[in-house]
Amino acid sequence: MKRVALSIQYDGTNFSGWQRQKQANTVQETLEEALKTLSFKDIKTFASGRTDAGVHASGQVVHFDTDFVIPEDKWSGALNGRLPKNIRIIESVGVSSSWHACYSAIYRHYRYVINNSKLPNIFLNNWSWHRYQKELNIISMKNAISTLKGKHDFFAFQKSGSNRSTSITTVKDAQIFKRGQLIFIDIKATGFLYGMVRSIVGQLVLVGENKISPDTFYQRWLNKKKEEVHESAPAKGLCFVNAVYKDNVFKKLNHHDLFPKFLISGYS
Repeated sequence: MKRVALSIQYDGTNFSGWQRQKQANTVQETLEEALKTLSFKDIKTFASGRTDAGVHASGQVVHFDTDFVIPEDKWSGALNGRLPKNIRIIESVGVSSSWHACYSAIYRHYRYVINNSKLPNIFLNNWSWHRYQKELNIISMKNAISTLKGKHDFFAFQKSGSNRSTSITTVKDAQIFKRGQLIFIDIKATGFLYGMVRSIVGQLVLVGENKISPDTFYQRWLNKKKEEVHESAPAKGLCFVNAVYKDNVFKKLNHHDLFPKFLISGYS
């Protein structure tokens, strides 16, 4: 048996998330069906992180074990010929049997995009949250997000239904930057709670609209005031940028180039 790692992009708009579910269209099921058409066997895949319904990925990482004859670096092309156009394999490589897409990851990187323009833009609609009611106060939002860094209990940002044993995780970096009318919220963490990023963004927008202060944002998560965290940003603005490992197994990729360029440039 050999272990193959894949770097995958997908538009999550029409998927019910990454993980297989009964009577639902998921990325994992679609990928595993493509693997079966190639190998004529059921192949189980393992992802670096689960994405919810409607969430996108520019650099999801997946691995699987197989004894099929296809060379490790040829799986990308073979699979792309069998996958729908909203899923693309960017690169496939061989890895050791001890390497794991999820457990070998040092941290994951998510990015949320807010379109703060008064005008709609259909080309950004599926990849951003059009929050146009007020011009968001970026300085206040930056003050609020800076409190997240470090190892903390983020119970207040965890949606019901999580099967995690603890709500403690480490945020390695959290930043906000603006290009034109687009606002980017980048969070890197060792692990993410169920619904964590979208809950954080919902609270940050309240800060940006001056409905709550940066200190209120801080006190809500610090004191686990989950009952005060009602707002959650829509899924379509969220993208799993990539997972980062001690040793970069992918040789052709520059992970900074994986997120769509048209979003990075912004517009005025």
